[in-house]
Amino acid sequence: MAATKRPEDVASVDVYTAKGLLSVGHRYLDVRTVEEFNKSHVENALNIPYMFITEEGRVKNPEFLTQISSILKKQDHLVVGCNSGGRSLKACVDILNEGFQHVTNMEGGYSAWVDSGLAHDKPTEDLKVACKFRP
Repeated sequence: MAATKRPEDVASVDVYTAKGLLSVGHRYLDVRTVEEFNKSHVENALNIPYMFITEEGRVKNPEFLTQISSILKKQDHLVVGCNSGGRSLKACVDILNEGFQHVTNMEGGYSAWVDSGLAHDKPTEDLKVACKFRP
């Protein structure tokens, strides 16, 4: 049994490196809420929320790893992103501990992707507002 992975064990890359990985076949896993994802997202992204927003605040998705395992294979190469990098780092730890081997965190999340001009589907100013004022 491999040692339990921790946040410091996660490989993180900037948005430009992430874009390069996606261009060679990595899958983008967006762990933001469905509401955040529906506003805008990386092209061809999969959305499996790591947390839900409830009246009590944020609650971890109890089915997260089950949903991941039902869609992805342990040998898939994944780039994981959220809005700013916090949830995706935690999600990467859980995914690695589930036995996935090729998991990379996108530093800065979708906000950094937008700020870097990589989101071509909407005007950058609209997206910055959507990222800043999350539900």
